Amino acid sequence: MDRLRGRRPASGQGARGDRHGTLDRASGKADLSHIEQFVASRRGVEGYVEPRTAVTETTILLVAADGEWTRRRIAGPEVGRTLSRDLGIPVYDAQVTGYPQRMRDWSARQKHKLD
Repeated sequence: MDRLRGRRPASGQGARGDRHGTLDRASGKADLSHIEQFVASRRGVEGYVEPRTAVTETTILLVAADGEWTRRRIAGPEVGRTLSRDLGIPVYDAQVTGYPQRMRDWSARQKHKLD
C-alpha cells in the first residue's frame, strides 16, 4: 500500500511494506493467548500448521474433538510444532494431511444455525 501512496517501505521491510513480504500482520501475544485458551477449554484439540503465503503469515488451525476450530497467526512452522508440544496436543502439516472431516461438519452446522 505504501508503494501505491508513493511512500517507500521502512528499512528492513519487504516490497509490500512489511518485514516478511506478506500483506498480513505478524502474530502477537493476543494470538498466543487465544491459542492457549482454546486448548485449555476444549477436549481433543489438534493443531494443523498452515504455510505462509503471499497474503498471510504462517498460521495454526486448532480443531477440537467436536470439530470447532480456530485459526491464529504464528511466527513460523517450527513455532507451531513447539507450541503444540508445549500444550500437549498433536500437530500436523496441513499441506500433507489436509483437514479433518469433523471441522467441515462443524462449519456446516454453524452455517445452518444462521439460516
